[in-house]
Amino acid sequence: MTKDQIKAIAKLVVAVKERNGKPVNVYVVAATIESFGIREVDAKEDYGFESIMHLSNYIYKAYDAITLANLKNNNQRVAEAKTYKRLALTEYITTKNTKRFLVDYTSGLLHLFPVFLQVVAIILFGFSLWTYSHFNNLQSTAVVLGVIIGFISSAGFVQVLGKQVSYYWYNKDYHMAKHSTVQIIKNGTIAILGFFIFSLLINLVIPLYSLLFVVITFIYALFIGFLLLVLAPLYALKQRWMLSFSVFAGTVLALLLHFYTDMHPYYIHWTGILVASLISVGYIYSFFHFKLKNETAVKKKPKVMLSLYRNFNYFLYGTFIFLFVFLDRIVAWSSTLNRDIPYIIYYEKDYEIGMDLAILIFFLLGGVMEYAIHSYIRHMDFHQLQTKYSDFQRFNDKMKKMYYKHLRLFAISAAGIAVLLYLIVTQPWGYSRGFDEILSPLSIKVCILGSIGYLFLSLGMLNVLYLYTLGRHRKPLVAIISAFLVNFIIGVFLSRWVSYEYSVMGMLVGSLLFAILTTRETYSFFKNLDYYYYASY
Repeated sequence: MTKDQIKAIAKLVVAVKERNGKPVNVYVVAATIESFGIREVDAKEDYGFESIMHLSNYIYKAYDAITLANLKNNNQRVAEAKTYKRLALTEYITTKNTKRFLVDYTSGLLHLFPVFLQVVAIILFGFSLWTYSHFNNLQSTAVVLGVIIGFISSAGFVQVLGKQVSYYWYNKDYHMAKHSTVQIIKNGTIAILGFFIFSLLINLVIPLYSLLFVVITFIYALFIGFLLLVLAPLYALKQRWMLSFSVFAGTVLALLLHFYTDMHPYYIHWTGILVASLISVGYIYSFFHFKLKNETAVKKKPKVMLSLYRNFNYFLYGTFIFLFVFLDRIVAWSSTLNRDIPYIIYYEKDYEIGMDLAILIFFLLGGVMEYAIHSYIRHMDFHQLQTKYSDFQRFNDKMKKMYYKHLRLFAISAAGIAVLLYLIVTQPWGYSRGFDEILSPLSIKVCILGSIGYLFLSLGMLNVLYLYTLGRHRKPLVAIISAFLVNFIIGVFLSRWVSYEYSVMGMLVGSLLFAILTTRETYSFFKNLDYYYYASY
């Protein structure tokens, strides 16, 4: 080997290091060498080796004689410093797990605070930001349908908004984060307007409801959908306190108008929702303005087709989740078995009360899901730093063990929440005190079956959170579509042949299927986590 060849090898060692840092195996070295345009003939003439693979083996072995820190390129050093700061390695596998659980659990509950606040308001005051206990059945039908349409029509956009804004935010591309926020909110609002025009045309051809009913329903749908769209960026931008504050302010205003003015409940609701939305919009504008004032704008727009390809599955998943959640209500309210209804879909109070109580299971398990996903990310980053490439099975086993711990925590929490729900239903200080009436047997039956369904749905959604972290988004979509179809088929059959309240069985069986499919996929995911981890980068 000549002096020139030794110098060339030394330069190549540095070049490979600057490109990749510490390579995980010899094949990475070989691929990097080939990417430099070095051919087989060059390996012999310029470096003194028979082939690129021989040269790669030599360079890879040479790295073992150099300290790992010196092998890292600048990007790796910066990333590692941030990772160690975020992980706080000395804390997180210790007795401080309890503190982390409480912090993450509270954070998860705060994420659901806007909805929880409405439950508290309706119990204490009989009035909230979008509900009123003294509405008659026709008014309740218009309002609830509007709320449902608002949730469903905005759900896909909210899911995409969270993914896109989070991606740009964590990559410090604040201009694109702002662009995505504005664009998705605009598209979501247009979609809701489009749905209204379509519904109006259908109602003109087939008059199902009065024009006034359709307009009232649409206004609720538009305002609720817009509120969800403008709240979603606050979650992605880690500004959850403002999310809670804006809804709290709107709710307080609605209560004040209800008790101290003669305004109609419709107008009070719309005013409160609009104020909450404007507070959120104003804060988002100010937040981005502050972040971007020293940033130079780069004139670039994401490719439309590429954005559609990346986000299509997320959009559908978000939409189908809310379709699934509300489907049993629509099926029950449209059944004519054991009840007379004046319209094709007509609100039924006892069924709705049962499902409203049941969904407390889902809300209170939200904190457990928040803790589980944060714990999972911390464990994954920690163990991949501590585990050698050749010892990947140990990495998989540790993460699988963590998953089992999370399932045990989920089960224990669910049992505790079930006891709490039982007490709310049966004790004098519970539902009967808040609403000054006794639960009907039908409501209790729906509550029990619905609670089991929401338990399985929560488990399935927890599994999906694990899969989403590393881009495994197709199987969850297949699972929720399958669950939706089962929900529809069983719900329609039982509500038309047994009794209308048994549409909840469709939701229960669909949720069970969703939990089974996602658990099976998550188990396979953890068995091969090393592959999915590296494939995602």
